[in-house]
Amino acid sequence: MTDEQLTLSSDPSAPRISLVVPAHDEERYLPDLLDTVDRARSRYAQGPGAVEVIVSDNASTDRTAEIAALRGCRVVYVAKRAIAAARNGGARIARGEVLTFVDADTRIRPETFNAIDAAIASDRVVGGATGVRLDRMSLGIACTHVLLIPMVWVTGFDTGVVFLRRADFEAIGGYDESIRWGEDVRLMVAMWRLGRSRGQRLVRLRPVKAIASARKFDEHGDWHYFALVARAIPWLFGNRGPADRIADRYWYGDRRR
Repeated sequence: MTDEQLTLSSDPSAPRISLVVPAHDEERYLPDLLDTVDRARSRYAQGPGAVEVIVSDNASTDRTAEIAALRGCRVVYVAKRAIAAARNGGARIARGEVLTFVDADTRIRPETFNAIDAAIASDRVVGGATGVRLDRMSLGIACTHVLLIPMVWVTGFDTGVVFLRRADFEAIGGYDESIRWGEDVRLMVAMWRLGRSRGQRLVRLRPVKAIASARKFDEHGDWHYFALVARAIPWLFGNRGPADRIADRYWYGDRRR
């Protein structure tokens, strides 16, 4: 199989929004996401056909690509095992004016595409994200939220469904494939810098916050984030060893079965 093997949509009309879903062995979670995407597409003011869904199959060994194709998604195969490469692989075949990105273990709100369309219609907005909440809560998860939320408030950087104009995505070079994690933060920084140069801002669409799986907390423990941050500190001083070990264990391990 080549690096990018495409299953193309039969719809000849150009969509307004492209939703890119990076996925490695996500047969368990992908159907739930696609159910919510279908509901959001049905509520979109420009019609369901104005949203295309691209599943970027990042070297899966399960039925991820098959499920995506059966659900009418466009599928692109990306051999390089890197989240940034998977996101960029989907973006390369996207036809929409607006690019959006969401993880496969997420569920989106019915009004998501309408909210994104309204935000991106403003020439004062460069892009942004919907934000996210987890599908369960505990004391440890709540304390992690308390740790992170001030940074979100100060920077405007958020996660969930990330969105920006395709032209701007291309202008900033997409996701940084030289790193194995943190590519989403770097994209936000690049968006912020581009927006600042043009008098634009990032926005957070809190009324349509996505719902994400708490599977990392299920696997690593509800308090694990504090230890994760401590282990990542050497990375700030140029020591890649700990960062690579964190990536192997936290993002690239075989945790889905």
